[in-house]
This record gives sequence, structure tokens and C-alpha cells, in this order.
Amino acid sequence: MELGFIGLGKMGMNMVTRLRRDQHRIVAYDRSTELIKQAESQGCVGASSLADLVGKLSTPKAVWVMVPSGAPTEETIQAVAALLQPGDIIVDGGNTRFHDDVRRAAELKKKGIHYVDAGTSGGIWGLTVGYCLMVGGEDAAVKRLEPAFKTLAPENGWAHVGAVGAGHYVKMVHNGIEYSMMQGYAEGFELMSKSEYKLDLARIADLWMHGSVVRSWLLELAAGALKEDQKLEKLKGYVQDSGEGRWMIADAIEKDVPVPTLTTALFTRFRSRQEQSFAEKMLAALRNAFGGHAVRR
Repeated sequence: MELGFIGLGKMGMNMVTRLRRDQHRIVAYDRSTELIKQAESQGCVGASSLADLVGKLSTPKAVWVMVPSGAPTEETIQAVAALLQPGDIIVDGGNTRFHDDVRRAAELKKKGIHYVDAGTSGGIWGLTVGYCLMVGGEDAAVKRLEPAFKTLAPENGWAHVGAVGAGHYVKMVHNGIEYSMMQGYAEGFELMSKSEYKLDLARIADLWMHGSVVRSWLLELAAGALKEDQKLEKLKGYVQDSGEGRWMIADAIEKDVPVPTLTTALFTRFRSRQEQSFAEKMLAALRNAFGGHAVRR
């Protein structure tokens, strides 16, 4: 099929490369001219602007947006929508909050433009193993995009999970579970790192990949990281979050659903960004004040 593709970052470039392997016609745009040239080397048709991209697509047009979430996605979708016609489709493949999908779809529907949200998981490894795609939108629009979904995903690796917003909602929950799993591994490996047994953590991570009930792709990645740097001395324990954990906690509060594991994992990330925690200074001050316990100056 033919697809316009906006955003040629680490995931976007790999996605257009995978699409070209199946001979889809891809018209690609990015603010970086170097990335456009790289996409052209993969067989894509380069575009010099959003208007140029839309002009190089045949009707009805389909445009996939793969740019950072938040304002960049919002601005890009609005700009592209102004260039499209009734019957065209916009796909948001980034990490958008599902409430925004519902709002955008309603706005675009007034113009006759279809909107599809595609929660995309696979990271930088998707080029070789494929991307898990969680798709939300109207049946007809999703059906038109099915050839691209089949190319991007491994076998049985994509699904139309519901109406507009459902794709990003499922991806949000997916990422919340991911936070919790990573936190569990992190705590277990920290404990083993302080064991008197002088354990080979890389070997244990690899061992658990063979028949263990805790085996996973994340554990496989942990084994790789530990083989490279057993004590992770090259890294600083500063952990960002991309928003989905916060959104899932907010949704859980609305629905009175307890998500303590995710909440703890997210708050641990917040703590990782503090060089000196005021709360922990306060704890030290209080222990010193009521019990005369020693403090470190």
C-alpha cells in the first residue's frame, strides 16, 4: 500500500525500513534533511515539507505520524489535517493519551477525515522482530491500513482492539505493566548484587531465561546489560518516565482500581532524579530531634 510517514527517529526510521522491505510505497518527511536522505536510501520517496508529502500521495491518502508525544504530535496532526481531504486517514503511532485521541477523532470527523490510533511496542528492536500494534479506530479505516499493520507486526502481532482511543489505552496499560516488571527485576538484582555469595548476575539472568517462570524479553535485555557491565558502573541511576504510568494511575483513581505496584514503580523513578531528597533529610532531622540519633553533615 501507499503511506505518508512523518517522523524518522529511531523507531520511525526502522518502521519505514521494514515497510519498504515489503515494497510499500512510503513518502517520508522529517525536519532533518539527513534523515530524509537516509529514508530515501531505503527506497522511500523523500518530501521537503508536509505539503510536499501530501502532494506526493494518491487519493485516498493515509498519513502515519510518529513524532514525540504531546505538543509535537498535536501540532503535526493539525497541520496535516489542514492539507487532507474527506476520506483520508491520519494514524497516530506515538504515545498519546487516549482522551486526546477521542477529541481529535471528533474534530477530524467534521472534516470527513478518519483517525486511527496505533499503540506501538517494540522499541529499537522492532526492525528485526516486528512491532506489537494495538489499534483503535473505525472498522473501515483500520481495514484499509491492514497491509501496513501486517508488515510492521510479527505473526499475530497486531489487533484491532476497539474504537478510537482503545489502541492507546491498551498501550498505556501495557507500559504500566512494563514499569512494574522492570521495578521487580531491579529490586531482585539489587538484592543479589549485595549477597555474600558474589553471584554472577549476568549468568543468573541468562539462566532464568531457560524455563523459569520469570523469563521475559526484559530479562533477556537485563542479561545483555549485565554481561556488558556486571556492576552497571557506567550508568547513573536516573530514570525518566514518558507519561503512560501517570496516565494509568489517574485512570485507576477514576475507576477505584488499586494499582500499588505501578504507583511504587513510578514514585521510585521520581526519587531516582533527586540528588538529595528533602524528605530523607527531614527524616534524618526528626530522628536526631526526638532520639538524638546521629546524622551525617
